[in-house]
Amino acid sequence: MESIKVKDYMNKRPVTFKASMSLSVALEKMLNAHQTGGPVLDEHNHVVGFLSEQDMIHKLLKAGYYCQDSNTVEDCMHKEVSSVSPEESIIKLAEEMLPAKPKVYPVVDEHERLIGIISRRDILKAIAAQIDDCFLHPV
Repeated sequence: MESIKVKDYMNKRPVTFKASMSLSVALEKMLNAHQTGGPVLDEHNHVVGFLSEQDMIHKLLKAGYYCQDSNTVEDCMHKEVSSVSPEESIIKLAEEMLPAKPKVYPVVDEHERLIGIISRRDILKAIAAQIDDCFLHPV
């Protein structure tokens, strides 16, 4: 299973955001994409943050309480984001995710540009495929 790479199971079409985007637009975009969050990108496709459902709920509850919609993605995104290489082992990443690490990692190329995301669910799919393969083709 060490030979399974992030690139084999990553989502190549993640929902993405711009820091200047309003939270209401970001919310609609996230809901339409049926994803739990996504990277925030600059004009060069570099990851400058990450916006999750939890971040949005926290900020939107406050905004709703005060009846204001002046917040942007930058106001509630996480600015320190861990990313992974497409060549990283799925198993190594799964072990890194065991503690309370992020549930979703941006996948970046050698120029630090976004090429996808990988989530805990994607890792579970990779493990499930390997388990199925072991039962179908025992050694």
